[in-house]
Amino acid sequence: MTHRYSALSLLREGLGGQTGWDPAWRDAVPKERYDAIVIGGGGHGLATAYYLAKNHGITNVALIERGWIGGGNTGRNTTIIRSNYFFPETARFFEFSLKLYEALSKDLNYNIMFSQRGMWMLGHDRHGMEMLRRSANAMRLNGIDAELHDEATVRATIPGLSTAPRFPILGGLNQPRAGSARHDAVAWGYARAASTLGVDIIQNCEVESFLIENGHVRGVQTNRGTIRSETVGMAVAGHSTALAAKAGVRLPISSYALQAFVSEPVKPCLDTVLLSPATGTYLSQSDKGELVIGAGTDQYNSYSQTGGLQIITHTLDAICELFPIFRRVKMMRQWGGITDNTPDRSPIQGVTPVPGLFVNCGWGTGGFKATPGSANLFAHLIARGEPHRLAAGLTLDRFRTGRLIDEAAAAAVAH
Repeated sequence: MTHRYSALSLLREGLGGQTGWDPAWRDAVPKERYDAIVIGGGGHGLATAYYLAKNHGITNVALIERGWIGGGNTGRNTTIIRSNYFFPETARFFEFSLKLYEALSKDLNYNIMFSQRGMWMLGHDRHGMEMLRRSANAMRLNGIDAELHDEATVRATIPGLSTAPRFPILGGLNQPRAGSARHDAVAWGYARAASTLGVDIIQNCEVESFLIENGHVRGVQTNRGTIRSETVGMAVAGHSTALAAKAGVRLPISSYALQAFVSEPVKPCLDTVLLSPATGTYLSQSDKGELVIGAGTDQYNSYSQTGGLQIITHTLDAICELFPIFRRVKMMRQWGGITDNTPDRSPIQGVTPVPGLFVNCGWGTGGFKATPGSANLFAHLIARGEPHRLAAGLTLDRFRTGRLIDEAAAAAVAH
């Protein structure tokens, strides 16, 4: 059987009728006991299980998912990867995550289709340009690549932008190393790599309750039986509060639907990622030619994966204002992801009041770009019981002390 992907193995299997491949991962049956349990089969959970095995030698791990792997927010986002954040705590984390993305295809032996096509943020008025200058200075101070350009350069780089006066373009901020990746490839690559190292990936396994004895977590009760471990990590995004409540833990998380949609395929016309903070919209073009359009969050708490109509109409109005050439393009499908938002829009990684129970949540609208960095640090936390230095400011304790990291205000748009 052939397991490692390479040009030679592709040629050999092609000549042999594609009959010799190993399954990408094992669909495991739960055992009675594990050294660690990771709840959540999205990118963060799968990657955490992988880094527990790879970096810390903990291979007796159960990755449990109530549906199918990659079926939550990992499969319901717009695949943007960037590190253009403002505060040092978040900037150095997302830069760490971006660097992991740059080497991820080689690390996993799986092509995640990472395309570093750059990301532009537009300035539409003098206040917007001031924000871009502020962001550029902060990024450079944090050691992150940033280029501030005038209107002529923006229009020369991104053809088709409107010349109408409603949203004039005065300039733009570009992070050349930003880009996008294939979201399902990230999930499948981590699943394959984790399974190879011995991790049990258990799908259709819903946590019904936590086993807590003498105040310490001892495992979980699922619809597929009892699974015991004294170390349990949660990475379930918008459902973090509901799951944590089963352990008697209250989290400062609010869940909102974040919407996105894609158009019919068109010829290549946009070779970068474009964000307009003034309108709250962004877009890129996929390898298949679809325009991938990101919208905002609904302004009310919800677990709906459809979202409100007003967000769709507002976003499409803005896209048509920015790119008149897209006014006759048809939209093919729309979806929503359930984001987990903290009061300061910065994530949480830390221990809970229940010993042995760890949480990784609060990534809000930035979960996909955080995947490898978040999981790497979460695996460190689970394995060693204390946060990595890059996550030292992201614990639950900051909501007690008031040392918040208000990235939403600093970055203008949270996506």
